[in-house]
Amino acid sequence: MKKILFITIALLALGCKNSQKEAEPFGAPQTTQANPSEGMPAQEQTPEALGQTLFNGKGNCATCHKVDVKTIGPSLQEIAKIYKEKSGNIVTFLKGEGQPLVDPSQYEVMKANFALTKTMSDQELKGLEAYIYSTLQ
Repeated sequence: MKKILFITIALLALGCKNSQKEAEPFGAPQTTQANPSEGMPAQEQTPEALGQTLFNGKGNCATCHKVDVKTIGPSLQEIAKIYKEKSGNIVTFLKGEGQPLVDPSQYEVMKANFALTKTMSDQELKGLEAYIYSTLQ
């Protein structure tokens, strides 16, 4: 019984070793192609595209805001229009450092989201701002 077990283990080990050898080409050593994007800078998104990605993704903004319809929060078009008219700073507001200009009655609801927006980089916040302004027609 011990012989059978030993032979089985030996055959399995040799079988694995042989399959590795079969994967290697015979003769010249195998070369690998470098990933074409290695060493090259990643293509950057436009600020508007970054903002849209954040708005619909990790920013969780789309839960309460739509582009042209007021739902729980004001529409993006309304936000952009009011911030533009009043020369407001959306980035400052999203950092939790500015007063609400659009709908102060909803400020307490929005304030809960500052925990998320405060973790975003300035580039991400500027992307959100660019996306909001891009919805103006």
